[in-house]
Amino acid sequence: MKLVVFLLLLQVSGSADSRCFCQVTGDLEDCACDVETIDGFNNQRLFPKLQTLLESDYFRFYKVNLNKPCPFWTVRSHCGLKDCAVKPCNPNEVPEGIRAASHNKYSAEANEQLGECEKAEHLGAVDVSLSDETREALQDWSKHDDDAERFCEVDDEESPDSQYVDLLLNPERFTGYRGPEAWHIWNSIYEENCFKPYSIKRPQNSNVFQSSAGSEVRTFYSWLEGQCVEKRAFYRLISGLHASINTHLSARYLLDDSWFQKKWGHNVSEFRQRFDSELTGGEGPKRLRNLYFLYLIELRALAKALPFFQQSSFQLYTGRPEQDQKHKEMLLHILQLSRSFPLHFNETSLFGGDEKEAAKLKEDIRLAFLNISRIMDCVGCFKCRLWGKLQTQGLGTALKILFSERQIEALHTSSVRRPSFQLSRQEIVSLLNAFGRISTSIRELKNFRSLLAEER
Repeated sequence: MKLVVFLLLLQVSGSADSRCFCQVTGDLEDCACDVETIDGFNNQRLFPKLQTLLESDYFRFYKVNLNKPCPFWTVRSHCGLKDCAVKPCNPNEVPEGIRAASHNKYSAEANEQLGECEKAEHLGAVDVSLSDETREALQDWSKHDDDAERFCEVDDEESPDSQYVDLLLNPERFTGYRGPEAWHIWNSIYEENCFKPYSIKRPQNSNVFQSSAGSEVRTFYSWLEGQCVEKRAFYRLISGLHASINTHLSARYLLDDSWFQKKWGHNVSEFRQRFDSELTGGEGPKRLRNLYFLYLIELRALAKALPFFQQSSFQLYTGRPEQDQKHKEMLLHILQLSRSFPLHFNETSLFGGDEKEAAKLKEDIRLAFLNISRIMDCVGCFKCRLWGKLQTQGLGTALKILFSERQIEALHTSSVRRPSFQLSRQEIVSLLNAFGRISTSIRELKNFRSLLAEER
């Protein structure tokens, strides 16, 4: 039997050389956009500018707790795998403006106001100098990241286990973390958090050579198409995130590990194994289309968040005024470019109909994604855990933005009271870096197309 499977794999691999299965084309489901428009917009206009911004100090340093215990099962540490290790920053490597506790959540102007209030409280002058309304506003301000708004688990930045990590020195790439434990992570995400009944079997690569695979695939997609647009979108977001991560691992694969060098690069065979139509039972192209869908969702969130970042009080604060202003201008340019995209996803199609039912559905989806973010603490590879936490937090922040339209629209009208919509620095860093990962995936698909064309 093993010989038969091996020969089939060889046959499939050979036929893959003569076609480019990653040439995903045409319109995307549940939105008025096509793959070609995204490719041109991302690869030619957005990707280069975004990569430059992410190399700046504000976005390269991410504070994360990689030592939180898995809340669901016992995890066997993979610290023995050398490429899984994460090197945290020494305190003097992180700019003072980022390290200062008072700058973790707010803009420079906001921190200055908070600092004055803290001094007044220390001097016992709060009760006479602040009205009840002002005190209430400050309380609302300090609780802007209330649990009810969160779509993901947020690390306590004040915890002694939380450390700054330089994302440029700890890039996402293939570490050797695979097998049953890695499969357990994704299986838990899909089987327990995507609203799928256990009786419906999810298509997997392992089913390609089983006679029942075709029937199970048809049953699964029949079930999925019967779901509401919100639950379909949720599944496609998770599948797109999975596809994006697999693209990164295939693009930065350890090709040579000798005494003299470590060489990382594109592994076409690994990419085929994850996305070839025949090797995945037809699932590969669908996964790539879901990657494009994820891109549209996060691009839309960036465009919607522009008014928040346009506030004069907001700064990308690192303590270096000239650089901070330059990088804010770069960020605003990228967000305005995002707004110019001609075929945005229309989020108003979500959560319509009966108000109570829509509110319950939104809460169900929020809790499901919150649970997925907690599963990231179960990843045994520390580098995979780092990037898994960052990318789930980034997507969670994007969802928070999309479902906070009224609060964002009210930003320019707020005066006395602090606006209800806020983003912490941790959310901002994860939002832009997570989108940077997806943008990179779209760009890498172009590279893999070229590599496959060269093999023909």
